[in-house]
Amino acid sequence: MPEATDPVDADALLQALAWALLQFSPRVCRLEQAVLLEAEASVRLFHGKRDLVSQVQQQAALWAPCSLAVAPTALGALALLKQHSTALQGCKPQTLQATLDGLPMHCLAALAHHLPTLQRLGCRSLGQVRALPRGGVSRRFGAGVLDALDRAYGLKPEIYPWVALPEQFRLRLEFSGRIEVAQGMLFGVQRLLLQLKAWLLARQSGAIGVRLHWEHDMQRRSEAAAGSMEVRTAEATRDTAHLAKLLAEHLARTPLAAPVVAITLEALGVERLQIGNQSLLPEDRVRGESLQQFVERVSARLGPEQVLRAQAVADHRPQQMQTWAAASTAAASKPITPDPAQASHPAWILRSPLPLGMDGHRPVYQGPLTLLAGPERIEADWWDGQGDDLTLRDYFIAHSATSGLLWVYRERLQKRGAIGWYLHGVYG
Repeated sequence: MPEATDPVDADALLQALAWALLQFSPRVCRLEQAVLLEAEASVRLFHGKRDLVSQVQQQAALWAPCSLAVAPTALGALALLKQHSTALQGCKPQTLQATLDGLPMHCLAALAHHLPTLQRLGCRSLGQVRALPRGGVSRRFGAGVLDALDRAYGLKPEIYPWVALPEQFRLRLEFSGRIEVAQGMLFGVQRLLLQLKAWLLARQSGAIGVRLHWEHDMQRRSEAAAGSMEVRTAEATRDTAHLAKLLAEHLARTPLAAPVVAITLEALGVERLQIGNQSLLPEDRVRGESLQQFVERVSARLGPEQVLRAQAVADHRPQQMQTWAAASTAAASKPITPDPAQASHPAWILRSPLPLGMDGHRPVYQGPLTLLAGPERIEADWWDGQGDDLTLRDYFIAHSATSGLLWVYRERLQKRGAIGWYLHGVYG
């Protein structure tokens, strides 16, 4: 039973908690202000009732301060929650009747409308209500009271509508007032992200992004169309805190055409997420955000065109082997299998080749160069229609007494006034 003062917050917490508890059993339902879980069939899967209760308690604590009760019947557990809301309560089948008999009448919702009458009859507990003649109770209070008592005591089967997880996540939240600035939507976004995390957890999946829609009030809808934005990550994730940071960065730079009265959050690219076992060693535990999350957050703040990452290109020409793309999406690109013939190439290639001077027939860079290996002949471009970038080069590994190993080449096609030798790369 989550503790929340706002009814809207309590309803969102209940739904999120119900979705999160689906990982323990498919039989989860919401009843009054509580989430009920039938987990008898899951006891062996989670290595015993004690471990199962402990894991349920830990999972529920992630969403809100909660109280927990264990009983053979759902109404029995709910009655224990209403009476003892601060600690874990429980009873066994053989003690169920004695435990419920001692509870006050307000612990059973079916008796709420009849409390004054029952108190005048001298009843103070559920056991005293059960001691009344059943025929008289049925005629005076209706069959629903006896039915609730029988289900609470395990004399009748309990049937509830189990929570069904939607196939797609798309939730709408209507604000109680009008939001004038985009950042004011964040508190509603946080509420929807809480439910998204529970939905992804129940499906054992992750999302590669979210889409946020917002609706304007009726007075301005004719003047301003509804707005939306998308936030995507390089890989599937259920880290809604990271998604919240990305949305906050975008909303900080988004002007609103009119006040907002409702938002809708939609999950994009949902796929199965494999979570490996975490190490128990403290030095292996990663704290804070990962490098990719940092790149995505900075890209959201500065713009994707301001944060770039080099990408390999399937091309044997050194000047065409890589390109620059937005770092927030570059990690998702398909890796290029390196060519073994390129193993001798340096890691650092100059943006533009540097012309070298000559000392007779030897190239010079801070002194004469000694050619150690080569030539590696590269020819290209005559077939792709780009005759202005014709490549006819012989590459060598050269040694400089002051600069170390260098990657130089000699132009095989001499142009009028062109220098024949160039520096193209530097080895570490």
